[in-house]
Order: sequence, then C-alpha cells, then structure tokens
Amino acid sequence: MKNKFTCLFLFLVIFGSCGKKSENKKLTYQNIVILSDLSSRLDNKTNKDFEEIHQLIKYFKDNCVQPGKKIGDRSSIAFMSFLGNDISKIDLNEFETTSDKQQFVNSKGKFENNGLENRIKQFDESIRKTYTDVRNPGLDLISSLMEKIKNGKIIKKDTMLINGIDTTFIKYENQLYIFTDGYLEYYNKAVNNQFYFGKNEIQKVRDYSEQTKSNVSTVIEKNEELGLTPYEHPNNSSINLHVFETHERDKNDVLQTYKYVAGIRDNEILEAVWSNWARKSGFKSFEWKKY
Repeated sequence: MKNKFTCLFLFLVIFGSCGKKSENKKLTYQNIVILSDLSSRLDNKTNKDFEEIHQLIKYFKDNCVQPGKKIGDRSSIAFMSFLGNDISKIDLNEFETTSDKQQFVNSKGKFENNGLENRIKQFDESIRKTYTDVRNPGLDLISSLMEKIKNGKIIKKDTMLINGIDTTFIKYENQLYIFTDGYLEYYNKAVNNQFYFGKNEIQKVRDYSEQTKSNVSTVIEKNEELGLTPYEHPNNSSINLHVFETHERDKNDVLQTYKYVAGIRDNEILEAVWSNWARKSGFKSFEWKKY
C-alpha cells in the first residue's frame, strides 16, 4: 500500500509539472542617446537644441518610465558630445532590485531626495553646462559617430531573462539623436575628404539636378560620387538614427526667403545625402528634422 501511494505521488509530481505551460513575454524598452556636435552653429544662430532635448527628456519620463503607473521599466537616456567620453545618463537598468528601482522612480524611501525628479534636474543642468563650456569646431562628425557606434557603448543589445520554464525577451529600441546643422565640414579636408560635404559638394548636386532635371534624391542615389561613402557596421542595424536641428545657410531668417528654389535648397540636398548614407550604411531607420 505504501509503495502504491509513493508511485501515485511521483506520478502526480512528474506529470503535473510537465503539464504546466511556459509563459513567454516580450518587452520593449527605449535607449535614448543624445549626441551634440557643439559646433560654431550654436554661436551663429539662436540655439534651439534645448527645446527638443526637453521634449526627449519629457518623453523618457512620461512615456517610458511613467512614475506612479508603471513598474520595472528598463529604459535609459544619455547625453554626450562627439569628442568627449563623459556620459550624463539615467539608466533604470542599473538597479538590482525592483524595490529600489520603484523607490527611485517615485522619489520615495531612500531616494526621496535623490530620485528620478532630482536626477532629471541634474541631467538637464549637466547638458546646459556642456553647451556653455564646450565647442568642437572643425569636427569630422561621421568619423566620430562611427567610432562611438563601433565601441558599442551607446547601444543596448536585446537579451532574455529565464525563470524556470518562463522566458522574458527584452528588446531595446536604440534611438540615436544627433544635434547638428547637417553640414559635414571639418579641418584637414585635403588629407581626408571621405566624409566631407560642404558648400562645393552641395553645389555639385544642385548643378547636376538642374542639368538632368532630376530630383536630388535620385541624383545622389544614381551617382555615388556625389554622395557620401557608406560605412557599414553590424551595430548600425539596431539603431534608429535621428538628425535634428539642421540650420539652413541659404535662408534669410528676417525676410523668410531662400536663395534657391524648392527642391535644390541646401537643407533638401543635405537631407537626401544623409538619408542615402544612412540607408546604405544599414541603419534601422532614419529621420531628418529641421526647425
């Protein structure tokens, strides 16, 4: 009789556990990285970067973290210059326990005076100080960008968490925002002009467009020598690339007039050049925004 009960118990344990279905979840978080060229454009025209950066910070807080509403977010936001290695960031993945993370997010308990609200304030102040103290004239922006992408520090890779038979798939959307005027001009062009695209290069595209009666996107697509050399890297495919701010040198801000007709203006040519380069370099997506 004892052996029968033992066998029955083992049967229930073994087949009962086999009958349990695994629970797989897919969660997506945002990794927002802000890179500023900190070039002379900030001294030549009114700085509009802070308005957009503020919107990114607001999005991080209200849409990603959602204090008081959401538990366990793993999103992050970071700011850096192209030439500096110092990173100002808020990364919710740094907390070892959900309890600590939620106390931080809601500025409660041991994080009452150093929670998310205070960290956002410090983050904003750090960015403003960098804009005041740092200038990077003559920067080879794309070469610097590719170095940061290659070292892998600005991206997060997808991962998974396994708990028994349950698996949680963690996906990161890497959002890389570049604040620049869009022009790619730097020192020592005579030595290396691989990623140089300034006044003369823009004019070549404009002239070819007018001569062939083709739009600038088609011109650059079909004539590789008029665009930028693609730079493919495995990390590119996981990056959503955003180019923001983009000054227009051929626009009279007072009269609101342009030197060239629509279709061959500086900003339109630069957008086509950047877009073609981003696509051929294998980026996940590309956005160009002027304001």
